[in-house]
Formats: sequence, structure tokens, C-alpha cells
Amino acid sequence: MVTDAEGLLVRVGPGVPTARAAPTAGKRAAIVQAATALFLAQGYRATSTEQIAAAAAVSKQTVYNQFADKSSLFAEIVLGVSATADAFVEELGAAFDGVTSAAELEPALRAVARRYLAAVGHPQVLALRRLVISEAARFPELAATYWARTPSRVLAALAGHLAELDRRGLLSVGDPAAAADDLAFLLVGRVLDEGMFHPEAPALDDAAAARRADHAVDVFLAAHPPGP
Repeated sequence: MVTDAEGLLVRVGPGVPTARAAPTAGKRAAIVQAATALFLAQGYRATSTEQIAAAAAVSKQTVYNQFADKSSLFAEIVLGVSATADAFVEELGAAFDGVTSAAELEPALRAVARRYLAAVGHPQVLALRRLVISEAARFPELAATYWARTPSRVLAALAGHLAELDRRGLLSVGDPAAAADDLAFLLVGRVLDEGMFHPEAPALDDAAAARRADHAVDVFLAAHPPGP
């Protein structure tokens, strides 16, 4: 099950039946949505199980029935956000699979760049990244798994599509992984830096985002020119 929690797509597991209670999809989704909002707003340590239960309109025992403890709930939310990455990876495939000529490549890249910037620069995505980083020392394996399932997976998918475009002679990339890094950091490097240090900063408006995306694509294509 995938639920929209504070603008994030979060995959919620079905839970495991216990002697005390059976998993209930609606309650689990409500708990995840409430916990996501609280964790993002005030952090992991400042959020209590009592607050989560109250916000989800369930009992504290229901939270424990659905999730073993607060740390398990936190991990399910953080790793469940891979659903957001999955959705973007699917969009990458849809955008690039139909490109058959150099003339089609540039508009496809610009569309992908704008979508990538919008996804990474979303205020709740930035808030989640700050949260994971702030708790990385407490949950190092969780932080590493989040990286592998979300940012790293998107970069790998992008590299795969660039490699295929290179194979078809539509783009010259040489090293697809390095080319994916080039495009990603041109697009979101500054956005991520600002988002980590200025949590109250407003998101880029549409015009500013379009300019940043187009500039990133211009620089990228100058370094990795299209084929014939």
C-alpha cells in the first residue's frame, strides 16, 4: 500500500498479525501520515508515541500493535519513501524510451530536468533528508539504506538511460555514471545545500525552477553533445 503523507509517497507494509491485533491498512496509513507530519515538523526525538496516536486518532496501544515501537515506525516511513523514487524512475523510463532522434532528446532532457528538480526540491523531501541526516548517527544502517534506495537508485536509473542513449548514438556520455552525476548536481546541488541550511526558505517558483533546469541542461549538453 502506498499513501501520500505530507506530499511524500510512502509505501506502507501490511504489518504482521499478532496475538493482540491483526494489521489494519487504514489504521497503519493514518499512523504513518500522522507520524510523518510530526517527525518532519519537530524531529524524531521530540516526537512521542502519545503525540502520534493522538494525531492519528488511535490509541497508543494501536500504534504499538501496528508497529513494534517508535524506531520501527520511523524506519518504515524513511524506507517507505522509496515509493517516491520508484515513481520518478518510472517517469524517467516514460520520458526517455520514446526518444528516437537528437531533435527529440533536448526537450525530453528539459522535461526530465524540471521534474527532477521539482521532486528533489519539494519542501517535504528536503525536510525528510534533513531528518535522516540528523539521525544518521543513531540509525546509520537506516541512513545508508535510504541513500541506496532513493538518491542512489535514481542516479543509477538516470545513468542507465544515458547509457542507452549513448548506445543508440543519440548522446555522447562516455561514462554514464559520471554523466548522471554531472546532470544531477547541476540541477540540485545548490538546492540541496540551501535546503539543508535554510529549512524555512521557500521552494523555487516555477519560473526560477525552469531557468535552473534549462541552464543545467544547456551546460550538460555542452559537455555531452547530442549525436547526429
